[in-house]
Amino acid sequence: MARRGFDKRAADSFRLASTASMERLPTKLEGLVLIAPAVHGDARGFFLETYRADAWAAEGVPTEFVQDNHSRSRCGTLRGIHFQTHPGQGKLVRVARGRVLDVAVDLRRGSPTFGGWESFELDDERGHQLYIPVGFGHGFCVLSETADFVYKCTAYYDAATESGIRFDDPAVGVRWPEDVELLYSERDREAPLLADVADSLPFRYDG
Repeated sequence: MARRGFDKRAADSFRLASTASMERLPTKLEGLVLIAPAVHGDARGFFLETYRADAWAAEGVPTEFVQDNHSRSRCGTLRGIHFQTHPGQGKLVRVARGRVLDVAVDLRRGSPTFGGWESFELDDERGHQLYIPVGFGHGFCVLSETADFVYKCTAYYDAATESGIRFDDPAVGVRWPEDVELLYSERDREAPLLADVADSLPFRYDG
């Protein structure tokens, strides 16, 4: 008769997960942290650590998060480009179900890459995560039928300091997917261009 308890193979999997929880992958924009957690799978499913303070902190991810958020969106949904001005809000983002194109835009005044952007595909199979620090705008577009997008925040959401720039600002030039119909809010469509708010941004590049 098959045993349903916590067997030795499962225990070994958990021990392995605790000793090799993640690796940091390269990014083009300084300040972003792309993380590939170790995914341990077998015929039953998989296990991974989605956050471990000591390992994540060693790669530059803060250990003090104050709010967790979860959104569900259908294919083509585009949210962004958003940021919070005071005190700013860092985000550790990942996809719990589905697949998205995740985008970060450098909004740090004085940065050599100011206005530059970088994108990453995040999905529920590889489990990659992106830490987006204060000073970057953030947005994503859903590539799968449905996507559950979850993220940890370094500051509480504050509607009074929430802001954004146009997702299709031609001066920024983010290349969004062309094979899906983009679905976005009126607020995001009417957000200002980066050039219109650049001088008022509170974020400074500290080198």
